[in-house]
Amino acid sequence: MTKIISNCLCVDISSEGKGVIKNGKDIIFCDGIFPGEKADVEILYHRAGVYFGKVRKLYNLSKDRIQPRCKICTSCGGCQYQQYSYEAQLRSKTKRVKEALSRIAKVDTKVLPCIGMDNPYNYRNKIQVPFNKDKNGKVKFGFYKENSHIIMPIKECAIEDKRAAPILWDIKLLLEEMNIPCYNEDSGKGILRYVLIRTSHHYEELMVVLVTTQMNFPGQRNFINELVSRHPEITTIVENVNNRHTNVILGNQEKVLYGPGHIKDDILGLTFEISASSFFQVNPIQVEKLYTCALNLIDFSKKEVVLDAYSGVGTIGLIASKNAKRVISVEINKSAHKNAIENAKRNDVNNVDFVCADAGEYISKSDEDIDILIMDPPRSGSDETFLSTVMNKKIKKIIYISCNPETLARDIEFLSSMYKVDYVQPVDMFPMTAHVETIVGLSLKK
Repeated sequence: MTKIISNCLCVDISSEGKGVIKNGKDIIFCDGIFPGEKADVEILYHRAGVYFGKVRKLYNLSKDRIQPRCKICTSCGGCQYQQYSYEAQLRSKTKRVKEALSRIAKVDTKVLPCIGMDNPYNYRNKIQVPFNKDKNGKVKFGFYKENSHIIMPIKECAIEDKRAAPILWDIKLLLEEMNIPCYNEDSGKGILRYVLIRTSHHYEELMVVLVTTQMNFPGQRNFINELVSRHPEITTIVENVNNRHTNVILGNQEKVLYGPGHIKDDILGLTFEISASSFFQVNPIQVEKLYTCALNLIDFSKKEVVLDAYSGVGTIGLIASKNAKRVISVEINKSAHKNAIENAKRNDVNNVDFVCADAGEYISKSDEDIDILIMDPPRSGSDETFLSTVMNKKIKKIIYISCNPETLARDIEFLSSMYKVDYVQPVDMFPMTAHVETIVGLSLKK
């Protein structure tokens, strides 16, 4: 029998953007409810000591609740905050960072208000959607329903570049007109699996990536010609082959079908080439604010040696090189390392050394005197081996950029015996979602 708990009060928001409800000693996580609101909640399941529920009826609506722009935002799971005012989103993200530092790192420090966007919609420059057929045999595309492989059809996404939706709709029509089969996960048959679209903010360039199960599908040339005819704004089309039974979108084999096979975009005056599989910040407006805030923490005198750990394609290290004596850019991923070297050549940067290695292993073996460390690790944060080596080296200043306040706080706790926190600035890189980026400036204690 379904268990429904009446008149539940939401007291907080979790790090995943779910409402937090306290029912006696029990904690219930629930989508679609915000602090101060009450609801009748249906309990769905119990896991790791907490309950997960679904709102059946809402009471006492928050003054911060708004009408969402997207009709499926409560189901797709991509945007946890579409029904929450943007001012409230920024307050919530600032609070999350401050509470993580206080609770996990035991650091009581000033956290500056989260830097938001003037327009927090249509910012994503990377759009990727699965294609399939509905029960009537009609082609559909959209987003997977949260925790499932059920595609929820969409007309357009409120946080993605507006140029994408018309292209996706014409791809759907062309698939039907030319009878090109979509991939079926159950049977493992069909051709088109995903469409990925990448857009440039500073240039009139747009890439379409067709993720297929085979190279050179039937009718491919006519399909490409017709798509470009309908959308001359497309500057390149790439076919990526992925015939594995996996959740990973892109495969390893690619072929350029139209144009140069890449687009370019700028960050703070430097130009970066973006391929189908390149890592590049998805919010081109906020990334400039993020990097400006981070690099403003460094009082450059053109004498500093900067280590850019977890450097990816070299973006922030290349920008820092304008004012540093020398930058050492360390990245373990071979493809990203290669892209970083190409980006340096493209921008005529000659004072960056690129190293393909684990950042911890590199720094432990290097006898280089490093003045400043810039680190932007993955969501899982850094590791104690790397952080211990940083402490042994007594690097004077650390700029830590994090996409996860909880792992950031864990790492800061580890560093706190030798480093003090001077500056904390959250930046909203992903409006309408629970994610928040944070810049922390740390300095060696005297």
